[in-house]
Amino acid sequence: MINSLRLINFKPFENQLLEFRPLTLFSGLNSSGKSSVLQSLLLLSQSYKQGLLPNIGLALNGELVWIGTAQDALFEGASKEEIGFDIIWENGTEGIWRFNYDREVDVLNLASSSIPQDVYQLSLFTNKFHYLKAERIGPRTFNEMSDYQVQRLEQIGTRGEYTAHFLSIYGDKDIPNPNLSHPKAKSSKLVNQVEAWIGEVSPGTRLKIASKPDIDLMSFQYSYGDSNPYRATNVGFGISYTLPIIVAVLASYPETLIIIENPEAHLHPKGQAKMGELLALAASCGVQIVIETHSDHVLNGIRLAVHGGKLDPKDVQLHFCQRQEKERQIVTEVLSPRIDRNGRLDQWPEGFFDEWDKSLEALLGPAGE
Repeated sequence: MINSLRLINFKPFENQLLEFRPLTLFSGLNSSGKSSVLQSLLLLSQSYKQGLLPNIGLALNGELVWIGTAQDALFEGASKEEIGFDIIWENGTEGIWRFNYDREVDVLNLASSSIPQDVYQLSLFTNKFHYLKAERIGPRTFNEMSDYQVQRLEQIGTRGEYTAHFLSIYGDKDIPNPNLSHPKAKSSKLVNQVEAWIGEVSPGTRLKIASKPDIDLMSFQYSYGDSNPYRATNVGFGISYTLPIIVAVLASYPETLIIIENPEAHLHPKGQAKMGELLALAASCGVQIVIETHSDHVLNGIRLAVHGGKLDPKDVQLHFCQRQEKERQIVTEVLSPRIDRNGRLDQWPEGFFDEWDKSLEALLGPAGE
């Protein structure tokens, strides 16, 4: 697992060290730097997959992330025209990358010495890595198929576009982590576990997958109990947005790295809290989870998992990004509340999931005339 990440002259960060744990949560106001942290990892991963690492450079644009040009990537107040990423893994392996700045290019030349080859055997650079964007696939009449992505790489796509195909191939296999088993699931098979966990969002949901191999498409249908199946387009966004996350988590082996943006999207509060619980359980099983979220319900689901003894508090890392003005320049600072065994936090910075408390305080006060 990743233990720490340092960002140098990258977007809003001049020199920022961030600790990681089995479950790492980033929060903060919009445009405060959360996505930039995730993008640093995605840039390294996509550069390796494009063949630019270990020897050539950094691909700013690709399937995982699209930054633009070097000008878009460099910290505005940089004293040195160089972008750097340092990662230390729990086994002591260290990767240090430095890239030369050239304003208009979208591939930055590597400036640092060679990285040990064993770095590129770790999850960030292998198929034991999943990234799910904030903008995932909504309800569709048909979904894509890809033998290469699904059968060879065991991927579901950054938007979850191959989820139906993935389930059609691996749905009858047992999930790798028995500790993630839902108590109401019919069996330990992936498809039954997915149905049980999706039932926390929409009770009684059953999945039906049909293939159209002649046109390389798959279809999802949903039923409830003994009801007739419904098209995915008649079910709504909550299930479509949640399903890829649940499939990725339940199908992952220990040492897998999963990065998820906005796992709460289109979910009601109970579903958001259950999503937090599932992610916490996955982290307790050796899967490293990194999430960006605006949901206090997801956070509370994690806190409840810690309180219930399902996840050790030392395996949770919280980061709150906030923008501050210093010397007439806007910079991002990161505050990192700690969680104890009771699920309580040692600090609640201004803006850190405190909006309900502020609203409640106003509601309990005297009403306006």
